[in-house]
Amino acid sequence: MEDTKNTAVLYRMVMQDHICPWGIRAKDLLQQSGYHIEDHHLKSKAQTEAFKQKHGVKTTPQAFIDGERIGGYDDLVLHFGKTPHKDKSATSYQPVIAVFATSFLMALAVAWGSGKTISMSTVIPTFVAISMCNLAILKLRDLFSFANQFITYDLVGMHWLRYAYIYPFAEAFAGIGMLSGIVGPLVALVALVIGSIGTVSVVKAVYIDKRELKCACVGGDSNVPLGAISLSENLMMTAMGLWMLFH
Repeated sequence: MEDTKNTAVLYRMVMQDHICPWGIRAKDLLQQSGYHIEDHHLKSKAQTEAFKQKHGVKTTPQAFIDGERIGGYDDLVLHFGKTPHKDKSATSYQPVIAVFATSFLMALAVAWGSGKTISMSTVIPTFVAISMCNLAILKLRDLFSFANQFITYDLVGMHWLRYAYIYPFAEAFAGIGMLSGIVGPLVALVALVIGSIGTVSVVKAVYIDKRELKCACVGGDSNVPLGAISLSENLMMTAMGLWMLFH
């Protein structure tokens, strides 16, 4: 007779046009917790609705252990005493950390690959340029959302909406110009202007007016707090602009 002590029964949507990601997560969590899984696929909307009506539930997946319904993925997480996945609306610095950490490693790789001596003077300018490009990409993926968040604190953007749409292109232009090695006055001037405006805007909004805002530095609808991170971005651009003009 089969031992069912460590057997869990899982019902999840696996349709031709939709495979539920939470069902996959629930299955993985059960497997990691040492359970053999009776994996039942709900292959149509009708089959899914019939299952929900039969068991009096509103969502799938649904997991059962020892004949007791535990619930969906979040319920399983709590059942096994794991840490729930993060609330998307919660404040997070993860996007910024990802951009700056990856940009710094890319700058090191560029210095290493070019045969240059790895030093602050060779890595930092490249790091700033790559960071600007990466941040510009995140802004450009959804210009409308970026602009909506940006104009709540930028001193020029709140009075001239078009500036919010120009800014990501200007940041990309300056970053690419720095990477190209063509240290022209125009590249330096663009970096200096947008960096200076951004610096003053953040200082006023956060440190003078004491406003609690979300930063548009990694694109619209981010949950990164406006403050030191955005200030650092703008100070880096300002510093690079000055360095290029007077180097």
